Amino acid sequence: MQIRPSGIDDVELICRHREAMFREAGRDDKTLAEMTRAFRAWLAPRLLDGSYYGFFAVEHDQVVAGIGLMSIEWPPHPSHPQQDKRGYVLNVYVEPSHRKMGLAKMLLRLAEEVFAARGLQFAILHSTPMGRELYAGMGWAPTSEMAKVLK
Repeated sequence: MQIRPSGIDDVELICRHREAMFREAGRDDKTLAEMTRAFRAWLAPRLLDGSYYGFFAVEHDQVVAGIGLMSIEWPPHPSHPQQDKRGYVLNVYVEPSHRKMGLAKMLLRLAEEVFAARGLQFAILHSTPMGRELYAGMGWAPTSEMAKVLK
């Protein structure tokens, strides 16, 4: 298994992974199509400027898993009182044929190393039900976050 960084040529692959992840979490196709169009436009400039970065696991020239990362602006907080950024993990996806092989865990460990190398001391992610056990087993804890759709 090889690991390679994501780049601008990966826009469609990242979009496909993101859409599949949300589809498996029960989201409907119409909403996902709308999201993917908007995400594609959002993603490309961020891949170019490096504000979205990530990695892929590759086997026999085929991408079998991926992870997206961001260093996001956040005011100093009790969890990181001296920093104005936190790591953000998104788009963790493993192809069905390669699940339960430790690839997501490997990519998450790499994410933690990359965040630490960038001086980040705190990271967050939003989990689908499918990923919660994995994340909890790696020391990720639920937070008090709440959300509301504003109309």
